[in-house]
Amino acid sequence: MESLYLLIPISLILVGLLAWILYWSVKAGQFDDLEGPGEAILMDDDTPNTKNVSKHSEK
Repeated sequence: MESLYLLIPISLILVGLLAWILYWSVKAGQFDDLEGPGEAILMDDDTPNTKNVSKHSEK
């Protein structure tokens, strides 16, 4: 029974901390665009850039 006097306040503090972290992440915009970064890699231009080829690699 004495352990409940310690565990209940610790759990309430932990729940409060997790709620604050969730609130902060939503307010900071962490969940605004979930598909954008995953689709951005698919839209990447895969053609090689021939302008930046060094003289050493052309030999």
